Amino acid sequence: MTSPVPPRDRPDQPWRSEGAPPPPPPGRKMPGGWGGLLLTALIVYLIANLVLSFFNGDEEPTIAYTEFSKQVTSGNVSKIYSKGDAIQGQLKKEAKVPGGDDKYTKFVTQRPAFADDNLWAELVKDDVTVTAEPVVKERSFLANLLISLAPMLLLVLLWVFIARRMSRGGMGGGMGAFGRKPPPKPVELEGGRRTTFKDVAGIDEVEGELNDVVDFLKNPDAYRRMGARMPGGVLLAGPPGTGKTLLARAVAGEAGVPFFSASASEFIEMIVGVGAGRVRELFAEARKVAPAIVFIDEIDTIGRVRGGGSGMGGHDEREQTLNQILTEMDGFSGSEGVVVLAATNRADVLDPALTRPGRFDRIVQVSPPDKGGREAILEIHTRQIPMAGDVDLGQVARTTPGMTGADLANLANEAALLAVKRGQSQVSGADLSDALEKVQLGAERALVMSDEDRRRTAYHESGHALLGMLQPGSDPVRKVTIVPRGRALGVTLSTPDADKYAYTEKYLRGRIIGALGGMAAEQVVFGVITTGAESDLEQVTNLARGMVGRWGMSHKVGRLTAIPSDAQQAYGLSAAPSTLDAVDGEMRRIVDECYEEACRLLRDNRARLDSLAGALLENETLDEAAAYLAAGVSRTVT
Repeated sequence: MTSPVPPRDRPDQPWRSEGAPPPPPPGRKMPGGWGGLLLTALIVYLIANLVLSFFNGDEEPTIAYTEFSKQVTSGNVSKIYSKGDAIQGQLKKEAKVPGGDDKYTKFVTQRPAFADDNLWAELVKDDVTVTAEPVVKERSFLANLLISLAPMLLLVLLWVFIARRMSRGGMGGGMGAFGRKPPPKPVELEGGRRTTFKDVAGIDEVEGELNDVVDFLKNPDAYRRMGARMPGGVLLAGPPGTGKTLLARAVAGEAGVPFFSASASEFIEMIVGVGAGRVRELFAEARKVAPAIVFIDEIDTIGRVRGGGSGMGGHDEREQTLNQILTEMDGFSGSEGVVVLAATNRADVLDPALTRPGRFDRIVQVSPPDKGGREAILEIHTRQIPMAGDVDLGQVARTTPGMTGADLANLANEAALLAVKRGQSQVSGADLSDALEKVQLGAERALVMSDEDRRRTAYHESGHALLGMLQPGSDPVRKVTIVPRGRALGVTLSTPDADKYAYTEKYLRGRIIGALGGMAAEQVVFGVITTGAESDLEQVTNLARGMVGRWGMSHKVGRLTAIPSDAQQAYGLSAAPSTLDAVDGEMRRIVDECYEEACRLLRDNRARLDSLAGALLENETLDEAAAYLAAGVSRTVT
């Protein structure tokens, strides 16, 4: 059973990690978020203005010149300073501002140009001191400038403070979402339990290859003394669902080292250069806690061959990110203790610079498990599921060839869901069987068919089943049903008793004959052909094309590969037109021969066909034993 995936420390961090030192406590969040920020800015602005008003509150009043003359005449002026027509002065005694309640001692006034009075005589008579320096001391230009800019400076300081707090993770990724941020510390896996090889089953040969990595991380000194160098990277290649990610985590768990995992697509951003920066950040974090493992999932997202015209030369974001990964891996040395693991199901499209010696110089093929491996995987995924005594996981493993670990985990979960729906306390063998039907054949559809359609469907499926029973060496028929499932009106399930890794021409021809059995039965019984054979013809076409164009099973085409195995490559680019014409002709010949053989066998065994179709019409679904009994064919175990 797979353990939970560790979380990410922040939204823009494209990796997860486990087994590394815990992160420091995050900075305190600014209360209220952006609203709190705006409110704080407003308060700072108001306080700054209040402070400025306090400094400017003792400014001297400007009085009328008549009021000044009156004070001079009354002998209440002690000293004045004049510059041009502007006059500053100070009274001996406090006076009241005309027209108001305020009082003043120092004052400012302006002498009119047309004034023709004896001001100087009055001043001399009253012993008024005419000073050489201003009576009212004014602030300097620099002081006025600083005071006027104080509110703005305070806001800028507040903004910088908030931005720094946000960059440390205090308020999320609102600011600088595309920029570089201080790298966070890895997070600890919840619960503290690490994935080990005990949680992985069915791929023992792969474990043997990865044990070298585990041993190197545990005992690096022994390898250094021998002068051995650990591979710079290990590439796990295989179909989806075979457990590549789980294997990488198990390697880190077995070695007891920090594990950094990231999907290659999470490095890609709209802004060019961000992905490369994230790669540098990830590898820098791994070096800090070395020995460690860096795992990049679906590396073909950014690791495809460069220069294919998918981007803008060498400057697009994907290629920038790939170049950074190449640089980081090339900079590793054995003393750093950092091992890079990557997973892909498209190893054929990777850039050669990525798989050259010194980078991903070890490629490990992760294939679907065999029968023993499937049984071990089922045992792992049913640890937490209460199983009834009639459950035979070995039998389930025998009837599930080609299934991956993810498929088997889904099968166990579907069986548990069925048991809950049926109100059971344990999962029974029937639950597993029904769950397997749902996974392999599709969910049942509540479709009401006419009697004519049911009869035609019964003969169609009986044709598939009967030819599968009669063909020597063909896969045994496990179940036949005319209950609509998925897009099909009926289904015939055939699986081998043991895993097969190589197929003979006779076996493949038998597969084609069995696939054409439904169409042949409709032709023999009703004299018509319906659209129900669409999926059968797709299967027949793929088999015939492979026999002729890829596997050398045609004397006319010869022992060569005329059709590429990569479905994404354009058909016909790898062969001459005359060769493709020969492939087309041979495909038609093989399919026509198989169809004639299917019709002949059904005519010769018409009684068995009618018996099997009648049993299907009566019971709708027949398991293996009932189907062979209804057809009158003995089951031969190969």
